[in-house]
Amino acid sequence: MNADGLKAVFKIIGNTMTENKDYLTKLDQQNGDGDLGISMSNGFKAVNKYLSSTDETDIGKLLLKSSSEFNEAAPSSLGTILSFALLGMAQTLKGKKEVSLLEVTHAMQVGIDKIMERAGSKPGEKTVLDALCPAVDVLMEHVGQGAMTALNLAAQAAKTGAESTKDMRSVHGRAAYYGDNSIGVIDGGAVAGRLIFEALYTYVLDVV
Repeated sequence: MNADGLKAVFKIIGNTMTENKDYLTKLDQQNGDGDLGISMSNGFKAVNKYLSSTDETDIGKLLLKSSSEFNEAAPSSLGTILSFALLGMAQTLKGKKEVSLLEVTHAMQVGIDKIMERAGSKPGEKTVLDALCPAVDVLMEHVGQGAMTALNLAAQAAKTGAESTKDMRSVHGRAAYYGDNSIGVIDGGAVAGRLIFEALYTYVLDVV
C-alpha cells in the first residue's frame, strides 16, 4: 500500500461510517452521549478532506496528520481513542512510502497498544478494543495467506468481538454509570471497530 492506497482506504471507511451514522447514534443513545454516529462521520470526513488536499507520500506523516485532524473533528471519547491508534500507526510507519500487509498489521498492533496505554483500557471492558483486538490477532495469524483471506477473517473476528460486548458490563465513560443496565446492549464503539475492518475488506475486494 502507498499513499494513494491509504487515501482509498480512508475514503471507504468514511463512507461506511456515514452510511451507518444513524445506527451508531441509536446504539450510543442507549448508554452514551448519542453523538457517536455524527462524531465518526465527521472525523473521517475531516481525514479524507486532508488526504485529498495533500501530495505527501510518507505513510507515517499522512497518518500523523490524520490523527490530529480526526481528533479535532471528532471530539468524543472514541474520537480520542481512535486518534491514539492512528498516532501509534504513524510512529511505526514513519518514513515509509510503501508498506506491506504485515507492516500494516504490526502498526495496527502498536496502535492498539497505544490505546490501552493512553486510555487505560483492555479487551473485555465493552469498548472498541473488543472488536479491534481479535481482528488484529486474526490478521496477524493469517497474514501469510494474502490480504483477501486475512482481512475477510479479520472482519469476521471484529464482528464476533463487537457482538460479544452485548453480554459485557461497561466500565469506561458515561456508559459506566449505567452499571449492570449496560448489559444487553452492543457497544457502539465496538461496532465502529467492526465497520473499520469491514471497510478494509471491501477495499481489498475492490483492488483485487
